[in-house]
Amino acid sequence: MFLSEKPIQVDELEVESLPSGREVRLQIELMRDAMGQMIRVPVVVLRGKKDGPVFGLTAALHGNELNGIRVIHELFDRIDVQQLRGTIVAVIVANVPGYLMNQREFNDGKDLNHLMPGKEGGTESQVYATRLVTRIIKHFDYLIDLHTASFGRINSLYIRADMTNPITARMAYLQRPQIILHNPASDSTLRGTAMELDIPAITVEIGDPHLFQPVLIKRSLTGLRAVLSEIGMTPKRKKLAPGPDPIICRSSSWMYTTEGGLLEVFPDVVEEVAEGQVIANVRNIFGDVIHEYKAQHDGIIIGKSTNPSAQTGARIAHVGQVGEPDDVKYYTREITDQLAGV
Repeated sequence: MFLSEKPIQVDELEVESLPSGREVRLQIELMRDAMGQMIRVPVVVLRGKKDGPVFGLTAALHGNELNGIRVIHELFDRIDVQQLRGTIVAVIVANVPGYLMNQREFNDGKDLNHLMPGKEGGTESQVYATRLVTRIIKHFDYLIDLHTASFGRINSLYIRADMTNPITARMAYLQRPQIILHNPASDSTLRGTAMELDIPAITVEIGDPHLFQPVLIKRSLTGLRAVLSEIGMTPKRKKLAPGPDPIICRSSSWMYTTEGGLLEVFPDVVEEVAEGQVIANVRNIFGDVIHEYKAQHDGIIIGKSTNPSAQTGARIAHVGQVGEPDDVKYYTREITDQLAGV
């Protein structure tokens, strides 16, 4: 991206009012801070000359999860607006106060991705959340929410998606991640709220917090371009040699410490583990092993803790159970369902 005109300040996304055939940068007003200054969300819009879907991207809903920002930058560098059908809307930093504080949470200490869709007349984070949804997200036809692990943890490149839904299953599979976690969107996340608004949505977890990871950014970018091509917004791309199929997990759970001390987690992300395998231990401050933690079932490491300092109840590892539920039908390479709107 190169420096262009000053962003336009507006109070809501109105795609139809924006010029076609060009990139437009917006600052969308959501609320005021304690100085009375407006908090504005940076949004970039690429509107094609042909009508089509509105494809939404969000990054940094957790303020220190940054890989998604670079994915958006590089995507907009590569899209030819003259060949674009429909509109791509990217919320570059969804959690502006958290980003400025270099932290996961909103500035009142709440996790925005655990209180969607928020509410007017609520707390600071609830008001911010509901205005993010009503002023921006509700205008999308598709949503991909870009995340990473949190501080002190690392992630594989994995996706949360409802794999019983043919549209979100196809979106997930086209990303070609390392792992797809079947996760019905029935929670208080942005993805869940979008699905309740009949907006097909997936969450892409792109590695680690607080840094840019070029390899994972490139893989995520390739996946996004595949989705855009599949739904007919961009020209069909030359077929790439297929990589390994993603590993499908029917469910997952975190393991937690029962003792405080110095934590060491042994398997790497995307490493398979067997039931009963020792995957972590905790030492006291003198170096003695005081507890070992074993895998409760066969599985795969989706993410894990890297911070040795662990109180009782600290996260150890995010372990997925490999295999699809009985009602999951749509994840294989042989999918033929067209995405909605094509």
